[in-house]
Amino acid sequence: MAADPAPDQSPPQLSLERLFASPDLSGAEPRGLKLSPDGKYVTVLRNRAEDRDRYDLWAMDTSSGEWRMLVDSKKIGTGAELSEAAKMQRERERIGSLKGIVAYDWSPDARSILVPLDGDLYLASIGGDVQRLTATEAGELNPAISPKGQYVSFVRDQDLFVQPIGARSASAITDTGEGTVHWGEAEFVAQEEMDRHTGYWWSPDDERIAVERFDEAPVGVVTRAAIGASGTRVFEQRYPAAGTPNVAVSLYVMKPDGSGRVKVNLGDDPDIYLARVDWTPDGNTLLVQRENRAQTQLDMLAVNPISGASEVLFSEKAKEDSWINLSHAYHVLSDGSLIWWSERDGHGHLYRFRNGDWQQLTSGDWEVSGIAGVDEAAGKLYFVGNRDGVLERHLYVVDLSALTPSDPTRLTQAGWWNSAQMDDEATRAIISRSNPRQPQQVYLADASGQRIAWISENDVDDPDHPYHPYLPSHRETKFGTITTQDGTELHWKMITPPLEQGKQYPVFFQHYGGPHAQEVNRAWASPMEQYIVDRGYIFFELDNRGSANRGKAFEDAIYHAMGSVEVQDQLAGAKFLKAQPYVDPKRIGIYGWSYGGYMTLKMLEADPGVYAAGIAGAPVTKWELYDTHYTERYMGDPNKVPGAYARADALQDADKIADPLLLIHGMSDDNVVFENSTLLAAKMQAENVPFEMMFYPGKTHSAVGSAHVWTTIFDFFDREVKKAD
Repeated sequence: MAADPAPDQSPPQLSLERLFASPDLSGAEPRGLKLSPDGKYVTVLRNRAEDRDRYDLWAMDTSSGEWRMLVDSKKIGTGAELSEAAKMQRERERIGSLKGIVAYDWSPDARSILVPLDGDLYLASIGGDVQRLTATEAGELNPAISPKGQYVSFVRDQDLFVQPIGARSASAITDTGEGTVHWGEAEFVAQEEMDRHTGYWWSPDDERIAVERFDEAPVGVVTRAAIGASGTRVFEQRYPAAGTPNVAVSLYVMKPDGSGRVKVNLGDDPDIYLARVDWTPDGNTLLVQRENRAQTQLDMLAVNPISGASEVLFSEKAKEDSWINLSHAYHVLSDGSLIWWSERDGHGHLYRFRNGDWQQLTSGDWEVSGIAGVDEAAGKLYFVGNRDGVLERHLYVVDLSALTPSDPTRLTQAGWWNSAQMDDEATRAIISRSNPRQPQQVYLADASGQRIAWISENDVDDPDHPYHPYLPSHRETKFGTITTQDGTELHWKMITPPLEQGKQYPVFFQHYGGPHAQEVNRAWASPMEQYIVDRGYIFFELDNRGSANRGKAFEDAIYHAMGSVEVQDQLAGAKFLKAQPYVDPKRIGIYGWSYGGYMTLKMLEADPGVYAAGIAGAPVTKWELYDTHYTERYMGDPNKVPGAYARADALQDADKIADPLLLIHGMSDDNVVFENSTLLAAKMQAENVPFEMMFYPGKTHSAVGSAHVWTTIFDFFDREVKKAD
């Protein structure tokens, strides 16, 4: 623990300016952690102390533990502006603010690394030499080195290009990418909602490439005005709103020169989602996950890459009033069997599919979140899950050959939130961990979980750590549960200022509330939460039904009913707060962004007078304005269930908002489009309902990451929530 400050010194206090300055208060935040194919190096993207958003490529020799910078983004970068397509891809990945190197790809011989930077491609050797591969005005998207290392591939101007390693130029292997037709890219909803960010896949032997082709012609055009500080750019954006057509998707297999092209048979129904594409290790079969439009069935197709013929290996079918969740937790074994994640028993668990039979590998009232590695020789399956409690996440190992599910062995230390990835043979792991007092640490471990070396110790107790000076005022994060009327247990977290006997405090009640998210856990949180407490607020957050990692029934509560049970659960949280002697029941302010902004509106509409004030950041106000894959997954087709959409709408009851409201939105948001807030503003103005608003020219859905947004938030809450203080 840090030593107490000298009597004549006061510990430094967090400030809003410091929260957004460099170096990052959370310390080093390495990205893109990878083991080289030969296991000799760990590579990471490391941000600079003087510029927290700029990343360079570093490597650690695993035998000596020595670090060195491989590629300096400032030295080789041109500073060229990214293409609009590249910017939008980064926005989909929520890295729009980052600079320098944000991705890279090892060659299979571990001798070189493909590095995209400022719209062009570079090949870096492990010795530090850097060769520029492209120098064009058009940017390169989705660059990759082929599995055998013979080629570099990328998308340029909506076509797929392939360049033999050592060649001076690349050739397009598709030639019709123009207008609404794209080759080798992932469509909007694949990037935004399906966690699929590429549209082509090399076979393991470099002999073939599976390439997606999509045509946006069927998709409706939304005129989006990106309103900036000095002008407005108008985009005719193809946006697949709920209940409207998606892109037309097809899949082809071809040789690296574009010859031998065959079309994959994806079935008779054209209105499907291309969810995942992978090759078997021998390269003889292409595995395609096909999802129906309603997202109630997911088919695993086995495709003959020579003919394009396909057959259904198996199907996942959702239970009534439910949907299929996609996952990356699957792994093809050398014998052709498949490790597969499924929620068929009500929880996310792992199964082995072999010769048409299923063998369950994990089971219980807990969730597997991902596969870390497979050691086939030793018969070991490594995975990440929450078996030891929903607030923690750990690396586990289980016997791959067990005939019945066996108890997994935990390999990481209790009290932490972990993620893990392993090399191809599962001999070593890169483990990232944090807890409410310690920011992210990363270490290299052996297969038993024992630490071999720190990759990023990032020790907050080190006097040189950026957050160390603020430890004396760091307040403990407390966790607890409340029980709803139907007996459902909900987890909450709370941070309080030093409590004085008899004093009551205002509450900064933050919420997200949407599916596929868990906010309450034993992970390091943004120092913003501590700053909120420093300003005299109690910070409180609760995970309602509909959120992630609690099983399918817990999540399914929002089926065709967004804005219902989540609002009830957050109200239960408010009632819990009001019952605490140290909480001022009249001074509870609610805040949320995106789905959380939608929740603010629904909470104010449902329970006027319960909350002192609310802030809705970038809210969805009408679900018909949001995209197909996300919205229809939970709400169904608005053409078939218009009543469900009407009930979920945040517009029709806007006149019921009687408490102070602040509405915030980025004016160039292409995710939750700005029209959501203008519709709400117009409705409230027409009904003569007072509210405040702050709109941000040129800002996207990530507008929340600025000091001005938070200055606005605190100014509003200090007036409307703390005003009785």
